[in-house]
Amino acid sequence: MTPAGVRAAYERIRGEAGPGVTVVVATKYVALPEMAILAEAGVEVVGENRAQDLLAKHEAYGAAFRWHFIGRLQSNKVKVVNRTCELVHSLDSESAARRLAVPALLEVSLAGEATKSGVPPDAVAGFLERYPTIRGLMTMPPFTDDPEASRPLFRRLRELAARHGLRELSMGTSQDWRVAVEEGATLIRVGSVVLQG
Repeated sequence: MTPAGVRAAYERIRGEAGPGVTVVVATKYVALPEMAILAEAGVEVVGENRAQDLLAKHEAYGAAFRWHFIGRLQSNKVKVVNRTCELVHSLDSESAARRLAVPALLEVSLAGEATKSGVPPDAVAGFLERYPTIRGLMTMPPFTDDPEASRPLFRRLRELAARHGLRELSMGTSQDWRVAVEEGATLIRVGSVVLQG
């Protein structure tokens, strides 16, 4: 991982995704010292999965990035997120929602995988009524080597968001971000396709 390589990959993805899409670079596997490479490469928005890593990275590089939380949000970690992040992509519980002070995207489970977080589609309306900080939806489709396999789930999320008047959609990762953009993503969460640069 070099600054020049990361910059080239990041700019290529931003260019392909277009001006209406925020590229969030996932930093789950980026060690604290390597965050300097992302800063030097011009990465603007980073997304962290773990609250303890978020805290350490934010303390060292707080002003270098805009910070998003993209991992499972436990209610006892909300204070850290409230202090450091501008957006949470992965809200999926009432207990976290009650404590959250920053805007959030509600994670929706569309594939019904037991190992994935998210609320069922029929729970979206209730969350929106109770928590006005929710400004969009997020989903994580099952892992697949075929990006097209994710398209129906991305389309369903877009349709669900439209029914509720929501415009923000966080969907798409390194393997399927192009399909997600075609289906209306406004935020994509990419890691390996940028970090291998």
